Amino acid sequence: MDNRFTDIIQLIKRSRTNAIKAVNSELINLYWNIGEYISKKVEFSEWGQSVVKELSQYIQTNEPDIKGFSDKNLWRMKQFYETYKGFPKISTLLREISWSHNLAIFSRCKTIEEQEFYIKLTKQENYSFRELDRQISSSQFERTMIANSKLSTALRESNADIANTFKDSYVFDFLNLPETFNESDLQKGLIQQMKKFILELGRDFLFISEEYKVQVGNSDFFIDLLFFHRGLQCLVAFELKADKFKPEHLGQLNFYLEALDRDVKRQNENPSIGILLCKDKDSEVVEYALSRSLSPTMVAEYQTQLPDKKLLQQKIHQLFDNRE
Repeated sequence: MDNRFTDIIQLIKRSRTNAIKAVNSELINLYWNIGEYISKKVEFSEWGQSVVKELSQYIQTNEPDIKGFSDKNLWRMKQFYETYKGFPKISTLLREISWSHNLAIFSRCKTIEEQEFYIKLTKQENYSFRELDRQISSSQFERTMIANSKLSTALRESNADIANTFKDSYVFDFLNLPETFNESDLQKGLIQQMKKFILELGRDFLFISEEYKVQVGNSDFFIDLLFFHRGLQCLVAFELKADKFKPEHLGQLNFYLEALDRDVKRQNENPSIGILLCKDKDSEVVEYALSRSLSPTMVAEYQTQLPDKKLLQQKIHQLFDNRE
């Protein structure tokens, strides 16, 4: 490639991106305004369902080149406006994501808190429609709300963004693992489905290696999965366990973090973080194990099937009831 022209190519791409954003924002404004117009006509009993159908037919007859204005879509625009009209901050954000993303969020999410969560997440992570659909299906909102992340004291005190970066529970439904599996099966599955694994972790995670070798003395040791986190500017070591959490698991992970910080971490990077991924865990046992840990570690569990959304919603209600 001729490097003389790369700056021009970047200018073209940037301009195209800005143009797409501008068109999308104007399209969302149009749907919002149409939804507002219909909503007010219906509110004052000037229009009924038959009038909206007549409007759709009128558009299709007189402006056949204008697509996407079936009576069903017109009612969706009304619902779109009515869902967010009382929330000016959210109504600004939703113009930064596409109509298909908006449609998925306000039609599938029942509360304004859940809707706002996915709007912000879609913008932050730049989700495709399929990626957003999976996050809603995997109950990302509910899992985040009820998360009770067990962090070591060192990890809690090291960075205010830690709790927002890591999850208490991960869903690996894409692995299709057998009913009984070991750490090797889990590791191979995650490597083969790395794109989906990154989606579950978050886009700031950059994969470095599997079985990452660290040498201490005359012995070699291997970290299951090693990542770098762009936002936290640190190495993140994942240790995988196919069984329930045991306190002795932390000793191995702490050893790996010490080796990384002494021999691998660069001067401009922050101390390495360790994540122990277990199939199951007893929260009280985890709390005891981490209470005096000086290493920046956390314990999370994973599921190999989509969680029960209704069960998670019940837990959220219980959580809010206990706070009142």
